[in-house]
Amino acid sequence: MHITLEADYATRMVYCLAKNGKRLDAKTLAEMSGVTLRFSLKILRKLVASGIIKSYKGIQGGYELAKPASEITLRQVVETIEGPFYINRCMDEDFVCTREKDEPCFFREVFIKASEMVRAEFDKITFDQFEEKS
Repeated sequence: MHITLEADYATRMVYCLAKNGKRLDAKTLAEMSGVTLRFSLKILRKLVASGIIKSYKGIQGGYELAKPASEITLRQVVETIEGPFYINRCMDEDFVCTREKDEPCFFREVFIKASEMVRAEFDKITFDQFEEKS
């Protein structure tokens, strides 16, 4: 399991906004996070729709955090892009398991527990905690 590039880029964009503490335009955010402008606009729309960042139109427009960096968790950003986090597809409500109905699934409980642990850890990480290492 890995986080997609889109979620990675979203994380970097929120980090850039948190680090700079001011409104940034899409082009600057794209350059700072190493993403094409077109792809960054797609990501920014999702972050705005989720309430993590705000957008402003016009000559003084751009993007900024919708709330303090201390209130934005890594889980919120990742799940905005990826959807609910779980380690295995069998945890998805739409997943159709190929095993017999009466047959116990020994792995599902392990995957549920592991997913809960990762979500809990991602909830502990807020964007005010990230600092650049020199």
